[in-house]
Amino acid sequence: MSKILIVEDEDIIRTALRKLLTRNKYVVEEASSVSEATGKHKLDTFDLIISDLRLPGAPGTDLIQLAGDVPVLIMTSYASLRSAVDSMRMGAVDYIAKPFDHDEMLAAVKRVIGKSDSRKAKSPIRTSENHNAIEGMIGSSLVMRELYAKIHKVAPTTATVLVHGETGTGKELVANAIHNESPRKNKPLISVNCAAIPETLIEAELFGHEKGAFTGAATNREGLVAAADGGTLFLDEIGELPLEAQARLLRVLQEGEVRPIGSVESHKVDVRLVAATHRDLGKLSREGQFREDLYFRINVVQLKLPPLRERGKDILALAETFVKRFCAEMLKPALTLTPEAIQAITTYTWPGNIRELENAIQRAVILCDNDTEIDHAQLAIDLDLVKVDDERHQDAPGRASHPSNRAPSNEPNEDLSLEDYFQRFVLEHQDTMSETELARKLGVSRKCLWERRQRLGIPRNKPTQNASNK
Repeated sequence: MSKILIVEDEDIIRTALRKLLTRNKYVVEEASSVSEATGKHKLDTFDLIISDLRLPGAPGTDLIQLAGDVPVLIMTSYASLRSAVDSMRMGAVDYIAKPFDHDEMLAAVKRVIGKSDSRKAKSPIRTSENHNAIEGMIGSSLVMRELYAKIHKVAPTTATVLVHGETGTGKELVANAIHNESPRKNKPLISVNCAAIPETLIEAELFGHEKGAFTGAATNREGLVAAADGGTLFLDEIGELPLEAQARLLRVLQEGEVRPIGSVESHKVDVRLVAATHRDLGKLSREGQFREDLYFRINVVQLKLPPLRERGKDILALAETFVKRFCAEMLKPALTLTPEAIQAITTYTWPGNIRELENAIQRAVILCDNDTEIDHAQLAIDLDLVKVDDERHQDAPGRASHPSNRAPSNEPNEDLSLEDYFQRFVLEHQDTMSETELARKLGVSRKCLWERRQRLGIPRNKPTQNASNK
């Protein structure tokens, strides 16, 4: 079971969160401040820390450094969204705006932890390897630091490497890194996208051909395998390689020689292979669509690239790097991302991964009409897949009853959401607190409190004399 620490000074929020997470099979501990969290608990034993931004004493963002590799999810009000953005830059893995419902919190927790993250968090790599990043690759999340460490280990060897990852995750960057850190770095790196070459031409492209070997073969031609002699051959999307070409490639790997089409002689070659795919080659080999012997030969060391949606704070770092790069290329003034744009970027699932993010940022820089900020509108992200704060706070159709008809209680029930808490807290305390006190206690601005009153239909009662004099 994943273990979560809740750091929240409001008892009712903390209790509601504990019950919600416990009911969903998480092990939960609690603290009301940063000092209590560090004094009572060992932070590195948790898989996730959920902390309010505003706490008595030190702010919740202090936990980001104190927790080390443990991800910290910051809770904040919409009024302090810019502070939440700053916390992301400080290293928070994500943030969620108050008030939010059960499904939103559970989705955020699942997104941060995942099924494999808790396992990885319990087996950190050596500190000396943690920050040894790869040139040209951006990211300091745990999954990326583990990837860097594996690249550093395998690059100096002659082992064949299979890079597995979704489209757009940066598989060619990994191949470049392996080549540049190998003894072959001064020799050629030949990159071939197997899916981009017609099936009828792929063998001739890879292995070369003799003059007259087939119609159109007017001269002898050296293949790309021979061109990579002494260096590295990177075959992207190797799962698209035809079976005939797979047989020839297997001979290159086993015998260290290549025979051009139409030739009776073989030539010795010394090539290191790095292959990449987004497909399940093991499954393809069992179905007869990929040679099993070739699969075993190339699957010596497998490197898995995480999808962008699992890289937490790396998403914002990549986005800001792309903004800076495209502004420089297009001779535009330095642009920044608005809080709404950052919220969209960090909550979108990015099915196209880094390539999709890069294209979105390039489009936004081109379409940006001002000289200061990029808004989420220019990103053209599918808002159906983004939990934008304005959508998050719309009234759900068919709401069961007006909050004023609910009987307040001292202990939250099992179904109490944080929006229910907001409504109940206002109804219980508006007779004894001023609007300023209510807003401060809820962690929102007076304007935000007024807007939520209007949207939720909570009438503003005149406070008692004691409250108005405070």
